[in-house]
Amino acid sequence: MRRFRIAALAGLAVAVWAHVQAQAPATISPDAYLAHVKYLASPELKGRATGSPELETAAGYISSQFESFGVKPVPGSTYQQAFTATVGARMGATNRFEANASALPPRTGFIPFSFSSSGTVSAPVVFVGYGITANEYHYDDYAGVDVKDKIVLLVRHEPQENDEKSVFQGKELTQHSTFAIKAVNAKMHGARGVILVNDAYPHHTAKEDQLTPFGQATGPTDAGVLFVQVKEATAEAWLKSEGRDLHEILDGIDKDLKPRSFALSKLTVSMTLDIQHDLKTVHNVAAYIPGKTSEYVVIGAHYDHLGLGDEHSLAPSQIGKIHPGADDNASGTAGVIELARWFSKQPPQQRGILFITFAGEELGLLGSNYYTGHPLLPLENAVAMLNMDMIGRIRGGKVYVNGTGTGSTLDRLVASVKAPESFKVDLSEATGYGGSDHMSFTVKQVPVLFFFSGLHGDYHKPSDTWDKIDAPDATKLLGYVAQITIRLANDPERPKFQRVTERTAPSVSSGGGSGYGPNFGSIPDFDEPPKGVRFADVRDGTPAAKAGLRAGDILIEFDGKDIGNLYDFTYALQAHKPGDEVLVKVLRGSQSIEAKVLLTERR
Repeated sequence: MRRFRIAALAGLAVAVWAHVQAQAPATISPDAYLAHVKYLASPELKGRATGSPELETAAGYISSQFESFGVKPVPGSTYQQAFTATVGARMGATNRFEANASALPPRTGFIPFSFSSSGTVSAPVVFVGYGITANEYHYDDYAGVDVKDKIVLLVRHEPQENDEKSVFQGKELTQHSTFAIKAVNAKMHGARGVILVNDAYPHHTAKEDQLTPFGQATGPTDAGVLFVQVKEATAEAWLKSEGRDLHEILDGIDKDLKPRSFALSKLTVSMTLDIQHDLKTVHNVAAYIPGKTSEYVVIGAHYDHLGLGDEHSLAPSQIGKIHPGADDNASGTAGVIELARWFSKQPPQQRGILFITFAGEELGLLGSNYYTGHPLLPLENAVAMLNMDMIGRIRGGKVYVNGTGTGSTLDRLVASVKAPESFKVDLSEATGYGGSDHMSFTVKQVPVLFFFSGLHGDYHKPSDTWDKIDAPDATKLLGYVAQITIRLANDPERPKFQRVTERTAPSVSSGGGSGYGPNFGSIPDFDEPPKGVRFADVRDGTPAAKAGLRAGDILIEFDGKDIGNLYDFTYALQAHKPGDEVLVKVLRGSQSIEAKVLLTERR
């Protein structure tokens, strides 16, 4: 029996190899490819923001392309897989702010942050400088003051911003300057509300005393604290009534890096904030070419972008202008479409091919996360997922292919496929994690390959336009992806998922990645639960894994601090150092579980 099985497998291998060899190398038209990019990145589609009518127009376009090639939906489905996403926030009807019973008008006198909690707070006010606790710089604005159940008044940015010798890195602002971290820090110190003072010129760069428009700052869905901003002139008047001068205070902090925090004896603030979050139905778009077996290969890309710019824009002064997203990720979406066209003309493969484009990637891998939780085909039959995100700006022939370590045969398979002559392929076993849709498959133990042409200066800016796309090189890459797909669709040996351990590669999450702070080892699920941080995965060999934490656990407490979101977790983790042992609490189903985690150094 064993001899017969070996002989049969050998014969199958020969037959499959002959089939692969007989198929001509993929040739894809640069003109056809670029036409998709031009349309998806056109002014008419207004940047394809998730939840926008233009994204739905793009979904219709992708569906019609699949249909025109004769590539049908997954049996029993349509081309479009619907799911619900939280796509933004808006100011509700009840937003009020009173200082000593004197009201400020909304939008012109005060503006809440989109990630503020809703509710009402009436409390005394404590001035806390920049609102920063930075143990690594031996600086703490909260030292010596009690802010529990109070409202804190703080200044945006950080000390010594214009001093290149500053421990705060001078003009390169640290994470402590971000609005979200200031909110988390205030909450961790017990404050119920935060008032942020607009830039105080000349200490910072802004000359005009203007408020940041609602929705243009990055943060969690709900920071767990009421958070507004007021103009510098407003805060100056409050401080002058206390016999204080804002500029003198900031000059003093800049001079010696010593906090100058104090309670305001003559000011009581009452604020009611009403933040409404919008839910929209959006769609992944999928088509399927069946194989001779029930197994299949996934080829995917996200088709959403930033619309008119949001808090993720890297050109904040141009928010309101179309961010076309030609490279990110009309380039990958066009690739999925053209690979579907090419494979529609080929003989059937042993395994099927699922072509899928995801919505909601820019909001946190929402579409791919939904798909892997609600697959159109059994996920256990997916032999690999090939993700293309930003493949249109290949420079010097450099192409990145990550994830070869996630499948038992991927390194050998990819190495055996000849890349185009002009390409320099940078292979990396990597971890399968990271900021794109392949991660949603990694955490479900599907091997992945991630194709990427690198970041550039137009990333997340209005300047990411179609005319900068290198269509000839992009289509060469698609030919390379096609040949790898053919191998995956026909090789007798299916790649077995394998985890890249902490010993061989660093993690990339906020809970265990590179950067300041100790290593924990979790991979966050970006689809936030109502409270806490759900672990999409826990890396082997990490402190979290050694403590018995698992994928699916929801972290709700870290070293005595309540954890409401990923920003809270990042803040709490970075307040510690390698070698610290912390008590954490997680929810596992209906159980509440405590574990001691010994933090290690990041490598």
